[in-house]
Amino acid sequence: MKYIGSFLLFACLIIQVKAQTNGSDKYQLSLQNVVDLAINQSSSVKYAQNRYENYFWRYKNFQAQFRPQLVLDGDIPNYNQRTRAVTQPDGSVEFRHVSSLQGNARLSLNQSIPQSGTRIYASSSLYRVQDLIKDDVNFSGDPFVVGFTQPIFAYNWMKWSRKTEPMVYDEAQKNFVESIEEISRAATARFFKYLRVQTNYKLAESSLKNSKDNLRIAETKRRLGTISENDYSRIKLSVLTAQKSLTQANMDLKNADFELKSYIGLDQLTNIELQMPLNMMLFEVDPEQALAEALENRKESTQYERRLIEADRDLTKAKRGNGLAATLRGSYGLSNSAPDIPGVYDEPEKQQMVKLSLSVPLLDWGKSTSNVKLAESKRDLVVFDVERDRENFERTVVVQVEQFSLLKAQLEISNEADNVAGNGYEIALKKFQNGEISISDLNISLSEREKAKRDYIKSLETYWLAYYRLRELTLYDFSKGQKILYDNPLLHGLIKNKNKPSTST
Repeated sequence: MKYIGSFLLFACLIIQVKAQTNGSDKYQLSLQNVVDLAINQSSSVKYAQNRYENYFWRYKNFQAQFRPQLVLDGDIPNYNQRTRAVTQPDGSVEFRHVSSLQGNARLSLNQSIPQSGTRIYASSSLYRVQDLIKDDVNFSGDPFVVGFTQPIFAYNWMKWSRKTEPMVYDEAQKNFVESIEEISRAATARFFKYLRVQTNYKLAESSLKNSKDNLRIAETKRRLGTISENDYSRIKLSVLTAQKSLTQANMDLKNADFELKSYIGLDQLTNIELQMPLNMMLFEVDPEQALAEALENRKESTQYERRLIEADRDLTKAKRGNGLAATLRGSYGLSNSAPDIPGVYDEPEKQQMVKLSLSVPLLDWGKSTSNVKLAESKRDLVVFDVERDRENFERTVVVQVEQFSLLKAQLEISNEADNVAGNGYEIALKKFQNGEISISDLNISLSEREKAKRDYIKSLETYWLAYYRLRELTLYDFSKGQKILYDNPLLHGLIKNKNKPSTST
């Protein structure tokens, strides 16, 4: 667990920084903290780990099919006491009461040859029968037998599965990394949803405080007779409006708080406050490099190739299943019987067998031809779909790179607008308190400040979502210049080190 353990320790060390706010301890969480928590302890990442583990064992099971299988089977004991029909030498049938104790064991070594679809085996067997009525014991067995089964003109599923199953596992590996990047992007979306609500709450708090200050000033002016009743009523109304906005913001904050903590696996009792993610990594991305990394790292490239192979497989299966089907079987070995076990292995006799089984369809009313035509049509459709999907995927990557490159200017403009609107509101507030402007002008300035703040947060959200979307589409970290890889703790020690991915964000 060293990779995941190190990550958790790193995340925990970061969130130990506390800030005192309104007399309560709040954990200051950055965007990176939220993403780290999501990819280490959320239910979504546990599902991705278990899904990858499932494909890992599926691939191991597939590999085991083509390795030698040593099997011991038999019936020990096999007791029979009954009446049965016994054919006599003259052909007549007599019913005899039989009582026997039998036992048999067979040790076999089986091996499949996927290139040709051949199955070969070597075995040794021993059979014992004891007649309880006559009190007689006999043994028989095959000390050594080798044989094979060879389909002829048949569909070889083993050859095709050796092509597709490694691709399925490769897709699962890449999909595991992609899933975690999807979790990072989803955590980012929830982070900014919380941040927007948190900002609205702070703006509502600030507006209520300023409105109450304005009301106190207005009450003094009212006593002095220097303010109209209309302006006084509007100022009083602004306090009520600010209180209503703060109540709504508080409700929204609780909902966003619950949603974020549930997704990243954080205790609901933890008091948190999000930090504005201002550490943008504004770097240039080469579209050609992004496309090359996407085609190499994402599952789509392997998936496209597998779909084409499966279409060829289905066509071959349709063709091979329509004509002559034959199976050749053969064996060679030694066999003997004796009243004791050593006698079975004393000068055993040879046994040989060769058998060719045939199956020829004579009349199928066009079923064979239609099966082939259907498979050909499906293959042509797959080729078309794969080509279209490939073009759409490549275009998606290029468009994402282009959009990401345009975000720098948008961020700078939004940041400048936020600063200007904030300074403008402070100036307007002082002017209003000095009686230089009306409440309408102040409200306009307040509205502009809130809009600029929300636009700035929206620009930050757009940037970070685009950043994680770019990582998700390419599975490449352009800020560090390396591929994005993650370790699955459920498979720790099961994957060879040279192939085992390490955790990286």
